[in-house]
Order: sequence, then C-alpha cells, then structure tokens
Amino acid sequence: MPSKKATTRKKGGQPSDYSDELADEICARIADAQSMRTICKADDMPSKATVFNWLRTNKEFLDQYTRAKEESADAMQEDMLDIADDGINDWMDVNAGGDEDASWKINSEHVQRSKLRIDSRKWLMSKLQPKKYGDKIQSEIVQKSELVISDEVQDRILAGMEHAAMVKPPEAHIERE
Repeated sequence: MPSKKATTRKKGGQPSDYSDELADEICARIADAQSMRTICKADDMPSKATVFNWLRTNKEFLDQYTRAKEESADAMQEDMLDIADDGINDWMDVNAGGDEDASWKINSEHVQRSKLRIDSRKWLMSKLQPKKYGDKIQSEIVQKSELVISDEVQDRILAGMEHAAMVKPPEAHIERE
C-alpha cells in the first residue's frame, strides 16, 4: 500500500504524491457529479494518469472512489431537476428590432440541449446504480408440459365421461315465498 505522504507540489506541475486529504477532495468532487477530467484540469489536482494509478495501487482509495461514483448518481438526479425547471432561455424574442409588437418563439435549440443533458444523466445514472435508476426488466417464463396417459387410464376416463353423460342430473327444488 502506498505511503500516505503529504502532497508535494513540483515547480510548474500538478501534485503526484498520494495523500488522504487529496483523495478525500477528489472523491468529494466525484460524489458531487464532477467528472474526473474536470477535476484533474485544476492546478491543485493531480493528472488523470496519476489518479488512475492510485486507483490501481491503493485499495482504500479504490473503495472510496467507488462509493463516490455511486453517490454521484444522486447528485445527477438533483442536477436533472434543476435543468428541467430552468426555463430561462426556452423562449426568444424574434422581434428584437424594437417594434412595439413583441413576438416570442420557442428556442428549440436550448430545449433540445436541455433534453440531451437530462437524457445523458439518466443513462449514466442507470449505469452507476442500475438497481436504483436502471430500467426494470420483467421476464416471462412459459413452460409447456405434456401429460402422457396410458391407454388403460384413457379408457377409464372415457368410460367415466360416458357414464356421466347418461346420468340425469337431479332436479333442483326451488322454494318460493
């Protein structure tokens, strides 16, 4: 297991030494639904290659990262609500020239982009937490059975049916008030 040295910052570069504090910060950002690419672009964060190396060599960090990825699905759910509720740019003024008769039309590009953002998050959530956010799959099992009856048993059944057909049912007695 790698040592837990304090993060050292090389002149002009990103940190490369593992530390619990740095791991906690990365996982907190992951849980907040930030991508690894976005996190690692920051000057105070290690490169993606460094983080992926830590994941391969540090089981404790891998476990923490795995939990953070699962938690990120819940953060994405909240993001989806914000995106869906934000209608600020859904409409645009087509009469921006100053005419008194203002005319508005739907900004379909913005609406489609919002839909794409929501659909992308839904797909990713279904992969991160399939039991919670995945599609429910129902399967139906159809089993066909064949009953084999011997000739002797068939003859007895047919005889019983013939006898039942010859027997007259008893008349029903209905009492009237």
